[in-house]
Amino acid sequence: MSSNTEKIAFITGANRGLGLETAREIGKAGVKVLLGSRNLEAGEKAAATLQEEGIQAEAIKFDLIKKEDHTALQAYLETHYGRLDILVNNAAFTLEGNASDLGPHNTVLTVSSEALRETFDVNFFSVVDLTRTLLPLLRKAPAARIVNVSSILGSLTLHSDPNSPFVFDYKSFAYGTSKSALNAFTIYLAHALRDTPIKVNSAHPGWVKTDLGGANATLELSEGGKTSAALALLGETGPSGAFIHFGETIPW
Repeated sequence: MSSNTEKIAFITGANRGLGLETAREIGKAGVKVLLGSRNLEAGEKAAATLQEEGIQAEAIKFDLIKKEDHTALQAYLETHYGRLDILVNNAAFTLEGNASDLGPHNTVLTVSSEALRETFDVNFFSVVDLTRTLLPLLRKAPAARIVNVSSILGSLTLHSDPNSPFVFDYKSFAYGTSKSALNAFTIYLAHALRDTPIKVNSAHPGWVKTDLGGANATLELSEGGKTSAALALLGETGPSGAFIHFGETIPW
């Protein structure tokens, strides 16, 4: 029996796309996966699909931007499991078009302040709030893992490098900077928890054929959850405070 059998993972935005693939990869390792989904029916359908594959899966109605859902989730986990071993902050969105539709561009002068705030509310502020809410439960696990699903578009180093053609020329201001802020959260949180067994890392899933990545993406959906799952299942000697894609470090 897998040593992961008793572990519990919660993944936001897990009823489809990268979240579901991440849940599948983690579940195949023997972890029970709790699928956060704004639409409970969609979440239950996704959980049923995983269950048919022999994965322990459960759907939980969860909207990342609703503070009451954070509180309800914390209470549910406390009552039913008493801890949380893995948190994957996967849910995110953009209002600036997908990566297949847009060529070289820079939206810093055109994206509205409202779109900027809405993007940050989902991709950054709500992630910080949820992580803080669940941290007491993560501390109760023997060696918890926190994975912040970021993007190479959050790399300030690559954005400032003309020799990084895709990132240098692809500047969706709201989305990219929300991921830069998320990366900063990873660094700060890993530092704050450096004397604990908890590991915190950012994952770049790759350019994946999702609604956000678009049809021209280079990776199939089945590959999209592998980096997040690997960070969720890190052993004791794995990194913390890193930005990773398929085992390789990405510059901040």
